[in-house]
Parts: sequence; structure tokens; C-alpha cells
Amino acid sequence: MALGGAALAVGAWSSAGPGRERDLEAFREGNRARGPAADRLLRGVTELGSIWASVGAAAALAAGGHRRAAARGLAAASVTWVAGQGLKRLVGRPRPYDAGLDGMHLRIERPNGTSWPSSHPAVLQSFLTVTSRDLGVGSVAGAALDALATAVGVSRVYVGVHFPSDVAGGILLGKAVAAAFDGSRR
Repeated sequence: MALGGAALAVGAWSSAGPGRERDLEAFREGNRARGPAADRLLRGVTELGSIWASVGAAAALAAGGHRRAAARGLAAASVTWVAGQGLKRLVGRPRPYDAGLDGMHLRIERPNGTSWPSSHPAVLQSFLTVTSRDLGVGSVAGAALDALATAVGVSRVYVGVHFPSDVAGGILLGKAVAAAFDGSRR
């Protein structure tokens, strides 16, 4: 509950005034060109957060004998995706390329929908959190998986489809859904 509230607070803070200005500054820095190698790398990283990547990872886990973790991870990712799509419709924040920003770079095809929250890091965060808990991965591996979800978020800013606050809201949403799934195990 607190994580969901924090996600909403990030969205509200970044929608106007000083919060919006800081979000725009951070977007401009995160979106600036870093060369063709960074373009290739981050276009690939960004796809790790798609719902289809979670489907593929769940299939691999199930094939490896971890059906329960796969099913729970995919369920968490799906709930996160649906919640994210609902929030996008409710909030209606334009994506960076629709916000009329000078000098922004769009490095992938335009996705459908609006900007807040960013679904890619949200979906990956919930999937990885639930499956890693179910599989009993250690704290170091868990931190590395959190870093992977954060890297997907960074890539969403770099490719030009989200503001940093969209990413923060998405990661908090993913953690909130994962926490609800953790509570459902008890």
C-alpha cells in the first residue's frame, strides 16, 4: 500500500512546478546522445521489460522445473501490466516525443499509450521480485535483479519514451504488486 502511494506521489510531484522542471532536466541528461554502441545496447535492454520478455522467462523457468515460480512471476507481471495500463489512461501524461521538447531523441518506434507510469521496468520489477523470492535467490542476486529492472528504466529514458518520474513510478508500482504477491503466499 505504501509503495503504491509512493508511486502516485512521484507522479503528482513531477506533474507541475519544480518537480516537473527537475524531471525535464533529468530527462534531457538521460536522453542525450552517447553514440551508436549505447543506442544498440539500450535498445536491446529496453525490450527486457516487455510483457513478452516475462512470458518467455516464465516459459524457460517452467521448462526448467520451476512451474510455481514461473506462474506466480507471470501473474505478477500481468497484474502489473494491467494496473500500469489503467494508470496510464487515468493520468494521461504525454510521452516525451508528444510533449514538444526541443532536442529530444526518439531511438525506437513510438509505443502506444501515454507515459506515466513506465510499464517496462514495472513489469520486470514485479516478475523478478516474485520469481527470485520463490526461487530463494540470495540478497546479492536480488540486488542484481533490481539493478536490471533499473537498467530497463534508464533505457526507457535514453530511447526517448519515458520521463525519469515515469520510470520511478513504474518501479514503485512493480514493487507494490510484488509485495502484494509476497503477502499472498502467507
